[in-house]
Amino acid sequence: MSDVRRAPSRASRISTTIAGRGQMAVILLTSLLTTCLCMFWSYSAKIVCGGPPFLAEGRSSHWPVGDPNAVIPCYSDLMYLWVGRDINNHVFPFIHGGITPDGKLFGGVVEYPVLSGMFMWLGAIGAHTDTEFFQHSVWLLVPFGLAVTVMLALMTRWSVLWWAATPPLVLYAFHNWELPVVATAVGAVAVMAWGSTISPRTGERRLSVRTAAILAAILLGIGFCLKLYPGFFVLPLAIYVLTYGTAPGLGGEAPIRRTLDWVGAVWVAAAATLTVIAVQLPFMVLGFDGWKAALSFQGKRKSDVDTNSIWYWGLRHFTGGQTDTYNSLVGLLSPILIVAAFATAVYLGWRVYRRDGLYPWIGVSASMLAGFMLFHKVHSPQYTLWILPFFVLLKIRWPVIVGYLVADFILDTTIFRLFGIYTSGSPMKWWVISGVNVGVWVHAVLLAYLIVAFVRAPLREPLASFGRRTSSPEPELAVARS
Repeated sequence: MSDVRRAPSRASRISTTIAGRGQMAVILLTSLLTTCLCMFWSYSAKIVCGGPPFLAEGRSSHWPVGDPNAVIPCYSDLMYLWVGRDINNHVFPFIHGGITPDGKLFGGVVEYPVLSGMFMWLGAIGAHTDTEFFQHSVWLLVPFGLAVTVMLALMTRWSVLWWAATPPLVLYAFHNWELPVVATAVGAVAVMAWGSTISPRTGERRLSVRTAAILAAILLGIGFCLKLYPGFFVLPLAIYVLTYGTAPGLGGEAPIRRTLDWVGAVWVAAAATLTVIAVQLPFMVLGFDGWKAALSFQGKRKSDVDTNSIWYWGLRHFTGGQTDTYNSLVGLLSPILIVAAFATAVYLGWRVYRRDGLYPWIGVSASMLAGFMLFHKVHSPQYTLWILPFFVLLKIRWPVIVGYLVADFILDTTIFRLFGIYTSGSPMKWWVISGVNVGVWVHAVLLAYLIVAFVRAPLREPLASFGRRTSSPEPELAVARS
């Protein structure tokens, strides 16, 4: 009887494997279909801001009005940046440009890292209007949205629907160039997860902790060259490798050792650094002034109404408006509090490691991102796409997720109406200003909570079980159960 329990029949193993693959196929099909539906909805909502007749520079004559009664605003940076950054003139980014003394970019320079600038340049190839530029950019972005869905589905099964079937994908899939950078961050987690799975041939991890982390660090370096924030995650990943990324009783290649893997941690940091240098160096050599201009633009940027930050909607009321005192305080407090949030996340992660023997690098990464989004002087609405995958990967209480998404929807559907009111000089509507404040401050409270909650949150299944051995002597059973 005990032998039968330890070694199920071959037919039973085959049946279990087929059932598991069948369920995964259903999950993938459902999540991909919902992702396509949400992205199509996003495209349909945004495209109405474009269309003929066009002005001389290819700008839609009715931009950015669209349908003023639509629930989802049609505004999109994909159309907005067609004019003003020489994208419409098909100038190769960064090489020939710079920044004027009053902070205006010219000569192909955009206010984003170099790889995002390359995506904009690629989207403009063959485009002669803002609408064509938007459509070309959509085709470039769609594969990344689908890739994120596939990776999250493989790691979390049905929890992927928090990504694939919620409003942020409709609101922001084609609002800015966020999907590629989200794909790099999720891809780094996926590489670590795949590397930790047990090979049915050898019964061991597919990749060592060090090797998997180096590959993940390369992806994070690429992400840094898209939108910066994945670069933050290199630190917790390096600490994970430093502590060998495994613990007694959790499987993996070895129990925790008395010495730390400093060499592996350095390799992780070096892999990310060398990746960033390899991507940035050609632009620095060929057009240093243009490359530097993008950094200068962000450094000079003020925390205005379009930044959606706690500084504009909070501190401004105590400084008599956007005074020199206000700008100085934001310039001082924002970076200090971001660094403090990062240090808090790393410290909390170390406490979890001392308690459980496993450094929660994914939770620490999410916590660092929450701190950055809370205290940075700019909090664009589409940043929700950055944090959304962590709601999928980590077991965060569902009321928190729902509250965050509801506040996000309220903010997005009111902030762009607020911009229109300011631009046109129309009378302020109480529900617009109230909606913006609700969105900003509910986000702020929840992000403060998530700085702590992310670190303590366990991973969702089956991601949490990747790399764990079972009592079964059959390696393939360990894979099926994970």
